[in-house]
Amino acid sequence: MSEQDTWTLAGRTWTSRLIIGTGKFKDAAETQAALAASGAEIVTVALRRVDLKAKDNLLSWIDRDRYCLLPNTAGCYTADEAVRTLRLARELGIADLVKLEVIGDSRTLLPDNEETLKAARTLLDEGFTVLPYCTDDPIVCRKLEDMGCAAVMPLAAPIGSGLGIRNPHNLRLIVEQAKVPVIVDAGVGTASDAAIALELGCTAVLMNTAIAQARHPVLMAEAMREAVIAGRKALRAGRIPVRHYASASSPNTGMIE
Repeated sequence: MSEQDTWTLAGRTWTSRLIIGTGKFKDAAETQAALAASGAEIVTVALRRVDLKAKDNLLSWIDRDRYCLLPNTAGCYTADEAVRTLRLARELGIADLVKLEVIGDSRTLLPDNEETLKAARTLLDEGFTVLPYCTDDPIVCRKLEDMGCAAVMPLAAPIGSGLGIRNPHNLRLIVEQAKVPVIVDAGVGTASDAAIALELGCTAVLMNTAIAQARHPVLMAEAMREAVIAGRKALRAGRIPVRHYASASSPNTGMIE
């Protein structure tokens, strides 16, 4: 089996299957160290939480030659808000590859699928390459893909909850039907969650809180890097069937009576 196992998004080939956010780290040094340890090639930034007027803002900390910047619309509650935010990103010269996030509830931070579909349609019409954050609903994911989104990003659990993958069955259904990358977004708590996402057949995992709020963020970034590699290898290797009864590890044939 070939060791080369890349994936394609927006016409580019990627090696890392880990995408990380840049919020909640204690300072620039920790952010940069975690990015490096993660091995990520794509880094997402919440535009509404960046002081664009400040000279030393988050955008200035990220090496644009090393990382692909993925602006997102975190904090937006309507399609109009999200579209305006990404139009501003385009005016600032940030790439047209964008993460669309439209929240429907301030307590759970669950996405508003109706507003997400509305915003995605507008952004696609304006030439953006859209990666939409959505619920783990196979129908919504299919609609977003059919509309022309470059990937779908179903949640594993509510943002920042660390609950892990709550509905693996739905993720399997989404993976089975999708012809675009499926990127699990939100809810990952630890390395095993990331590995499971890749074992289920998801293309990549996006996370922020699980790394930034860990006791040792840089070490957790390294663990997540290894987890997505392990999960992907396990998928490619092919796990054994699940059985309800034991199956001896040693063969029964040739045994001495």
